[in-house]
Amino acid sequence: MSLRRRLYAYLAAAHLLFLGLTITLFRDAPWLMLGLEAAVFLSFAAGVLLMRRALEPLGYTRHFHDLLQDQHYAARLQQSGDAELNELVQLFNTMLGALYRERLQIGEQQGFLDRLLEATPSAVVVFDFDGRISLLNASAQALLKLDDAKGKPLSAWLPPLAVDAQTAGGNPSLLAQLDALPPGDSQLLTDTDGRRYRGQRGHFYDRGFARHFLLIEELTQELESSEKATYDKLIRVLAHEVNNTVAATGSVLDSLLYYRSQLAERDGEDFSTAIVAVKRRNVSLGEFIERFTRVVKMPAPELRPVAVKDLMDDILYLYREPCRSRGISIAWRHCDDVPAVAMDRHLMEQALLNVVKNAMEAADGGPQPASIEFALGQDGDGLRLSVIDSGNRLGDVPARQLFTPFFTTKKGGQGIGLLFVREVLNRHGFPYRLAATGDGSTRFDIWLRPAAGA
Repeated sequence: MSLRRRLYAYLAAAHLLFLGLTITLFRDAPWLMLGLEAAVFLSFAAGVLLMRRALEPLGYTRHFHDLLQDQHYAARLQQSGDAELNELVQLFNTMLGALYRERLQIGEQQGFLDRLLEATPSAVVVFDFDGRISLLNASAQALLKLDDAKGKPLSAWLPPLAVDAQTAGGNPSLLAQLDALPPGDSQLLTDTDGRRYRGQRGHFYDRGFARHFLLIEELTQELESSEKATYDKLIRVLAHEVNNTVAATGSVLDSLLYYRSQLAERDGEDFSTAIVAVKRRNVSLGEFIERFTRVVKMPAPELRPVAVKDLMDDILYLYREPCRSRGISIAWRHCDDVPAVAMDRHLMEQALLNVVKNAMEAADGGPQPASIEFALGQDGDGLRLSVIDSGNRLGDVPARQLFTPFFTTKKGGQGIGLLFVREVLNRHGFPYRLAATGDGSTRFDIWLRPAAGA
């Protein structure tokens, strides 16, 4: 029973009791009885009126509670005829107004944050209290390609192989690395194509509970620019010092050969052999640093329309005999009729010669029968040129290491070839990928853009 009903029941019971007592005066003092009954009725009426006034704030409180529960913050309570009660009404209306303004402010901030998250180039993934995805901005959707992601944990897209690779210390996928990122940590991550990212897992508090979010920024171009600036400076310093030393040493060695005639015949022969050997190493050192210098001093590409098939045919004919002598077959796998591509023919030819030379050396040491194949065809809005060899030299080498300065998989290699290739392709703006195919072969893909008007 509500408080209102209990109070009315008490008021009625008390007055019924008094009314019963007055009836006992009916025989002795009827006029007194009538007077007392009138007084009881007046008291009951006054009690009802006072009870209503006393309980009126409860009605306003209940109405205020309903408005809060339904979140009708724009509504207002009506004023009462009682000045004291109006103070309570004014207080309730002030609270509703404050809540309404706060709700508008939160809505505006939420709208601003939503627009900001959609516009930011960084990928942002926000999780709910249970670790399920609650927000995925456009950059994150384009990077991670998660369909119908909301309400699911990030691990729902991890295949068992990704978990196994992570456990075995291999090269896990970007999703696996993000899922394993500790709270509050920031790490450099790499996907299977060698692109590098900065992944950060942070948290914020929502209604007193922590919620996590992921922030992913691609750093590939930034890191490559930083690396290029570093090795450019390093190679220039080395070239200056080495070239000065090589020139001076070569002059001294030439001068030393004049003293051969002053020595005994046997000693003179040994002396001459030693000097020639040192001169040969000196020249080799100069050639070594010159190859690095060519990467640094590479001219800007002069773009002209080039028929890619003709370019690759020239390279195929050039390497046909060296491949035949090593027992390697070299041929087209398929070649579509494609438009010309704007490129610097000389620079691209040098880069592709390096690619095919690496493929020939890899196939020569790989399983038999050895082969090198070219493929050229449409790929979306562009073209894809591929060089596939039967060698498996890459093994478990992470993709991000293949194009770093001074890195090589060859015994005695110097890491110049792929560095030169990377510079040429980057200057042309052609994306590329070098990776094992998983079936024992290696594939170098280059995505080309047809020349305007081709």
